[in-house]
Amino acid sequence: MPRIKKHEEEKINLTLLNALNGTDLFSQKSNRMNHVPLYISDNLKHKLRPYQLEALSHLDTVRHMPAADKLYDQLMFYMATGSGKTDIMAAAILYLYHKWHYQCFLFTTHTTAVVTKTLDNFTNNSSSKYLFNDPISIDGNNITIQSVSEYPTELEDGVIYIKCTGIQKLSNDMYTPHENGVTEDSLSKHKIVILADEAHHFNVGTRSKKKNQDSRNWELLLDHIRCINNQNLQLEFTATIDLHNPEIYQKYQNKIIAQYDLSKFINDGYSKKVFRLQANNSDNAKMLNAVLLSQYRKHIARNMEIPDFKPVILFKSNTIKVSNSTEQVFIEMIDGLTAESLHDFVQSQQQSTQSEALSLAYKYWLHQDFAETVSELKRDFRQFNIVNANDSGSKDILNDESVAQKLNSLETNSIRAVFAVAKLSEGWDVLNLYDIVRIGEKNIKPKDTNSEAQLIGRGARYNPFIYKGKKAYTRRFDKRKPEIQLLERLYYHTINNPQYLDNLRKSLDAINLPVNEDAKCHTYSATVKSSFKRTAVYKHGNVYYNKVISLPASSYDSIKKYGIDTDTASVIDLEDATAERNYDTGADKYSLSSSHTIIAARFNNVDDRALIKAAMSYIKFFRFNTLKNYCPTLTSMNEFLTSKDWLGNAIIQARVANRIEKLTNRQKLTAVKRYLSFVQQSIVKNFMRSKGTNEFVPMAVKEIVNDYTKRVTDPFNNQLGPNIGPNPMTGKDWYAYDNAIVDITEKEFIDQIGSIMPALKEQYQDAYLIRIDERADNFKLHDFGKDVVHYAGYMPDFILYLKDTDYIYQVYMEPKGEQLLQQDNWKEKLLERIDPKNVTILGESQNIKLYGVKFYLRYDKRHTIKELRDKNILKDNNSEFSLK
Repeated sequence: MPRIKKHEEEKINLTLLNALNGTDLFSQKSNRMNHVPLYISDNLKHKLRPYQLEALSHLDTVRHMPAADKLYDQLMFYMATGSGKTDIMAAAILYLYHKWHYQCFLFTTHTTAVVTKTLDNFTNNSSSKYLFNDPISIDGNNITIQSVSEYPTELEDGVIYIKCTGIQKLSNDMYTPHENGVTEDSLSKHKIVILADEAHHFNVGTRSKKKNQDSRNWELLLDHIRCINNQNLQLEFTATIDLHNPEIYQKYQNKIIAQYDLSKFINDGYSKKVFRLQANNSDNAKMLNAVLLSQYRKHIARNMEIPDFKPVILFKSNTIKVSNSTEQVFIEMIDGLTAESLHDFVQSQQQSTQSEALSLAYKYWLHQDFAETVSELKRDFRQFNIVNANDSGSKDILNDESVAQKLNSLETNSIRAVFAVAKLSEGWDVLNLYDIVRIGEKNIKPKDTNSEAQLIGRGARYNPFIYKGKKAYTRRFDKRKPEIQLLERLYYHTINNPQYLDNLRKSLDAINLPVNEDAKCHTYSATVKSSFKRTAVYKHGNVYYNKVISLPASSYDSIKKYGIDTDTASVIDLEDATAERNYDTGADKYSLSSSHTIIAARFNNVDDRALIKAAMSYIKFFRFNTLKNYCPTLTSMNEFLTSKDWLGNAIIQARVANRIEKLTNRQKLTAVKRYLSFVQQSIVKNFMRSKGTNEFVPMAVKEIVNDYTKRVTDPFNNQLGPNIGPNPMTGKDWYAYDNAIVDITEKEFIDQIGSIMPALKEQYQDAYLIRIDERADNFKLHDFGKDVVHYAGYMPDFILYLKDTDYIYQVYMEPKGEQLLQQDNWKEKLLERIDPKNVTILGESQNIKLYGVKFYLRYDKRHTIKELRDKNILKDNNSEFSLK
């Protein structure tokens, strides 16, 4: 549900607008438009929406009022970002030309990039964003729109003249006359309509507490131009105006003729719905989550046969330095992805996420081929497909022409990710922005969140994609499955800082932007106890994780080392969309019941050898000299194709429609080629990975013990996730945090440790249970030993930190739900492998002893506490703690 403001702001009385919306004040209402005139509808590319027609109708009513030229020569359209103010401008140009014989229009705004974009909108009939039909025809006469630097002395019939200029250049032209610049004399020859976009920037004098008498003030400049001719008209457009400022209110209360706020715009379905995705993750994890969510949307659209659907992510940082480094980290993160690391990431995140959107994405990706997914992500998010839009913060990011071109064509180019610092300025009207990711923990002042709220409003613009052959400009999927609704939702991935979130809520309220929560949840905080911060353990202590090394080439002695399993058949989908891609997207084109599998080839079948070699001939990678670079232990192509250590046991099945009983030779060839492409991708992506060693290095305790917050689902709605909540740890000085934000199994584990703490404190000078901060991405254990098959890092939940006069003991411990035992079995084996006799501590004296123990299950079914006694870590003789 959208967030509800606690206190609704007092309704502001707008005199002219109230009169226009009234029923008894103006007899002129009979003149008002109740439909779009043909000379407008026939010549605009977009159909006017009801609120746009109402705005134009109000303009028509005011123009028919007595003494309109004198009393109402300055009017404002106060309308939400993305609501189509430029369409209203285009309609107003046609209206004022046809009904009131205006031929000269002056468009101005405060940024040159918006000037360039608007000039395209009005005059470039080859642009995809041109707003008129071509040709423009009124009453059988063709009308041309000409861009001019100055208006001609004699106006031609059938011509509309538009001068588009930035307000600063207009000021320079007026007060420092030069060749080809406008002058007061040239402006006085014809009646002019001033179109002032983002007009809140032109209220400097009115807003200022000290009245600015400078004649070059932008506000005074427009006032001056308007007054040159008593028939001049000034139409202002803005989504942001502070009507609570008495000076501003006094000026505009009788000038605003249309008001359509962001809340109504979103609730009427003309934009994406906005959701706030609040995460406890590190920046790296947030970035990868956004990538997975974005690519999930792309798959949903593909399965629904929506063409050319390309969701874009914006990564917003607080400084240029952070943004630039984040871009490099992102590039390296994507380059370094492997099928196994991505699988482990998704699996780990799925266990802890409270996000409805991410839960859907994780569920989907876990049913895909991770090697294929990694290859796809590396292709879609390679460096060529990202753009850095950073600036100094002092000028508009769109001023850079190459960047501007990319940003203004995001719907049609290949860009998938944008990195930026300064707020994306007015005029950036991208439609396919679906994720905004806030990077970094700083900048939590109201002015920072104000710009972010404006950015979210701009990103909410609706993406009018084609579905079932039709393009729509309003949401269509509000009543469909949540996964389908992702195509019409903008997600803002926030940092988890209470002060920042409070400021952001206030900023969103200020622009009346309704934001939905990603799931029913509560946010709980855990603060490091001041008593723990005073300890030597916190100030000087270390915890330990193991180093990783690159695997030697000699270790790649079988196809399994590249993540390829030949013990089970590989299914290649020969239908239009794969069953895996359709899984749980809510957009199934096919069901498994409508298809079946047929064996296409067996690598150990001599009769299939010619087919397999024919398929390999299409892929240059499978030339022995090339393959040998990635499979250094390979002796021949025959070994690669026939040995059970390589592809000898591989079986390829093709999924086809039930009506197909036998595969054609072409279908068999296609299936084998696709399988070999998968093999190629897996070999390339998984060659020369890193594995853990038995050498452990230190990390400071204070680096992994920090205040944190955790967003959890409603404890009364267990369908949404595990029952997680805060458990006060007051009086338990052995626990580093004031709250333990844990689920039932974790709470029981902490209680068990609490029960043996008296004995531990008798035995040790220091005894603490340290919860590992989820954001400590650098602190991970990696599997080590002779036969390592899992290469991804693993972060244990707890470390039991003990110190006596001779040694520091650290025990890696993890509570675990029984449903996860099979898939996480390798992690438990890794923990049990950690023992003083198996590990070496680097850079430290040998007074450190590291241990790992079995997973803790509810009711201590694995006898984890007994294992502490067996390892002589706990030396009491008490009976084990039992739960009723």
